[in-house]
Amino acid sequence: MAQDELVRLGEQMVHTVEGTRAIALELCREFEEKFLQHIATDELVSNLIVGFHHIVLHVKTGCLASIGNKFGTVSERGLVELTTLIYGANHTAMHNENHQVFPLLCQSDAFSNRRIIFLVCRALQELETTSLSAHIHILVWKYHQQKNVTVGISLDHMGGRFGGMPDDACLRFRLANALNLISWNSMISVYSQCGDALSAFDVFRRMHIEGIGFDFGPNEYTFGSLITATYNSSSTGLCLLEQILSQILKLGFLSDLYVGSALVSGFARFGLLDIAKSIFREMKERNTVSMNGLMVGFVKQKRGVEAVEIFMEARHLVGVTSDSFVVLLSAFPEFESLDEGVKMGREVHAFVLRNGLGDMKIAIQNGLINMYAKCGAVDDARVIFSLMDAKDLVSWNSIISGLDQNGCFGETLMNYQRMRRSGFMPSKFAIISMLSSCSSLKMIHLGSQVHCEGTKLGLDLDVSVSNSLLVLYAESGRLTDSLKVFDLMTKYDIISWNSIIGLLAGSEELPSKSIEYFLKMMQDGWSLNRVTFVNVLSALSSLSILELGHQTHALMLKYSVADDIAAENALLSLYGKCGEMDDCEKIFSKMIARRDAISWNSMIAGYIHSGSFSKAMDMIWFMMQNEQTMDCFTFATVLSACASIATLERGMETHARAIRARLESDVVVGSTLVDMYSKCGRADYANRVFELMPLRNEFTWNSMISGYARHGLGEKALELFMKMRKEGPSPDCVTFVGVLSACSHVGLVKQGLECFESMSKTYGLVPRLEHFSCMVDLLGRAGDLDKVEEFIKSMPMKPNVLMWRTVLGACTRAGGQNTELGKQAAQMLMELEPQNAVNHVLISNFYASGARWVDVAKARTIMKEATVKKEAGCSWVTMKDGVHVFVAGDKSHPDADRIYAKLQELSRKMKEMGYVPLTKYALYDLEVENKEELLSYHSEKLAVAFVILRTSSLPIRIMKNLRVCGDCHSAFGYISKIVGRQIILRDSNRFHHFSDGRCSCGDYW
Repeated sequence: MAQDELVRLGEQMVHTVEGTRAIALELCREFEEKFLQHIATDELVSNLIVGFHHIVLHVKTGCLASIGNKFGTVSERGLVELTTLIYGANHTAMHNENHQVFPLLCQSDAFSNRRIIFLVCRALQELETTSLSAHIHILVWKYHQQKNVTVGISLDHMGGRFGGMPDDACLRFRLANALNLISWNSMISVYSQCGDALSAFDVFRRMHIEGIGFDFGPNEYTFGSLITATYNSSSTGLCLLEQILSQILKLGFLSDLYVGSALVSGFARFGLLDIAKSIFREMKERNTVSMNGLMVGFVKQKRGVEAVEIFMEARHLVGVTSDSFVVLLSAFPEFESLDEGVKMGREVHAFVLRNGLGDMKIAIQNGLINMYAKCGAVDDARVIFSLMDAKDLVSWNSIISGLDQNGCFGETLMNYQRMRRSGFMPSKFAIISMLSSCSSLKMIHLGSQVHCEGTKLGLDLDVSVSNSLLVLYAESGRLTDSLKVFDLMTKYDIISWNSIIGLLAGSEELPSKSIEYFLKMMQDGWSLNRVTFVNVLSALSSLSILELGHQTHALMLKYSVADDIAAENALLSLYGKCGEMDDCEKIFSKMIARRDAISWNSMIAGYIHSGSFSKAMDMIWFMMQNEQTMDCFTFATVLSACASIATLERGMETHARAIRARLESDVVVGSTLVDMYSKCGRADYANRVFELMPLRNEFTWNSMISGYARHGLGEKALELFMKMRKEGPSPDCVTFVGVLSACSHVGLVKQGLECFESMSKTYGLVPRLEHFSCMVDLLGRAGDLDKVEEFIKSMPMKPNVLMWRTVLGACTRAGGQNTELGKQAAQMLMELEPQNAVNHVLISNFYASGARWVDVAKARTIMKEATVKKEAGCSWVTMKDGVHVFVAGDKSHPDADRIYAKLQELSRKMKEMGYVPLTKYALYDLEVENKEELLSYHSEKLAVAFVILRTSSLPIRIMKNLRVCGDCHSAFGYISKIVGRQIILRDSNRFHHFSDGRCSCGDYW
């Protein structure tokens, strides 16, 4: 019907009888504003009936803001208008408008009318204003209405809304004139609203006892309130629900629509979906509430397909509402195949559009945004959101959460700002998504601001928000702030405990703290789940605490989670790192049907850690032969092992297998290959892999930079660092360790200082102990002992043993200069590690460099008298027939006689070329001849002699677990010239490439 025709119809109706005019006002909703403007000038507006319908029309259209003036024109400010106005505020979600109405009521005798009291109580339930509530109580008592059952019930429900007035309700209950079913049901309903299930059931028990004398029993409303009371009682709710089910069956209320629907929702909430489904199908009559409740239960249990089946089964039997479509849409992200889920979601979307529901119901539009986002179709979610004419808070929450879940963190931040500019206050869901995005973007300062905003709104008290704060601060390296957040939380859930335990377990600084929180969690009576055990096993694994690991394993058996695949994998990791491969093999043998890639990787890592490299390779071969899935982490584990013991041949073999598995281009495998080749002495191979990688992450860049540093290629390391700043990810703390080490190895003091300063100024990184150690080493090698002293004094942490050794070495190289700093370093080494022989030798050498022979003698005497520990130095080489290991003076090798004979031959030739043994590196105060003999049999010299015995022209590769001594370093230069072969020596600090008598380090090491 055209708009003009409707206006003409309205003009005709104005002159009809008053009743017809009133009806017309209710019917013509589409053009209500024109009618309101027209009749406002008509004298009949003063008529009570027309005035009433005038207010009704404003109420139904939500135009309450303009009622004030119209209300004043009604000649009789009667109860009808007052009641209608309160009703309108209640039903248009404009509850604050009632603040303007209550003063009018208080000035009149309105509270002598029970209908007014009922509506006022309804309004106050929505306003949640305790002060007004107390005022209404006083007025009710003033007019002696408190004894009326209906009034008492209304006050009960109003009090129940605030969750703290059951005692007042009990008082009215005793004062009531007649104890009837309505008053009993009211009391049960009040406790149900307060979430006090036990008290609600206690009232029901009293009702059952006292009701016998009054000849009445429970009805459907009684059972409905009792069932609802169990919903929020996690500890006793299910038990009470099962108890009330027996009463319902006994009294025959199961067929009641209201009771049946409540039962379906109740059992679905507790995850007993088979019972809920059975009740639903036995109901003679079903409604939307029961169908939606059952669907929600299936969705919460991640059984989306079954939720859709319920909808398809019942949609013709019940009236499908917009809420039904919202629940249906939430089921699609729970499909096993998200592609199938989004496909069905689009079909429902098309149905909604064909029937015009999408334009009419904002809830459905919000449901579509949520569905598309959770299914990964974030572009569709964006389109729907952008086309919405009106957006509510749920709309903003849905798009913000969806963007965060899909990794669109920047858009999450922008939409949050748009929401705030649109006048919406953030909810806990928006705050959680913002904290998640800030954490992912490493924007800790913005995350702290969001934390402050949440605190102002009182949202930080929400347990889910607090859990997000734990993750934000922990992943930003601020574990102490995470601990503060946890300790200040007023309420915890299982996620809170698991989060703090997991975050501490994964930290480098405080893994032992996670065990403390695990024990506290048990003491506080929390039930442990598989996530709890996996987290604490991770901490025990990193700390290699076997005994507590056995106890935790026993607890897992008690809680029936030992057969969970994640828990079993965590046990494999723990026992593997503790060297208990027998326990690993027992667990692994029981997992035949459940083994996954993590299980295999844990076993391989365990064998490697325990030194059974051949078993690890056999397991890889077995996996390949039996077509077991070998993922990127399998290869990364093996390649890391090859890197740690520098077995280039095995590393290249694993590389070939990765190529056959088509995983060479994977970023994890590629990054580990870069690390392996650089640690095995092939920086050229590492660079080739690096350049061919289609995708690089922080580990890739850091591995290549550290590789260059390890090989003494400082200039290349700095070039790559500059390239990383332009093309790669933002440098992190590990990056700067590599860069500063590179500067230290080649003496780039100026560049090193600039990089160190840029850590905090440019990248906001806090220098750690290892960064200060690099700087002390850099300045010490450059001979700037004053700067070294300044750095040590400016450090926010105490120097460790390695740093004091570096300082003492720098003082020694400076010829005993700055004796005070050298003395301090010597004193600290004796305090920290008095039993370490290396420290005694360094102290002796320091005094000798300054020709302080009396102090040298004292140091040697102390070393003789003390029971010192010397870490056994060993060197190894990898040949076709395996790995050959040597220790100083060792004669256990099958070719020992030939090796020692070759060493004597090499020693004679070196002396002919001018070689003089550096006897100061001998550990004991012996005669010069004996010192020379000891030096000639160092492990690296035995290794090089063994390789030379094998006829080959390939470079000689030797690995050592300690730093090479100065005498061996000098000797290797001579040997490389004698045999005409390149010698590549890797010690604990760096690589030395000897060729034609010279080392790549330029003797700057």
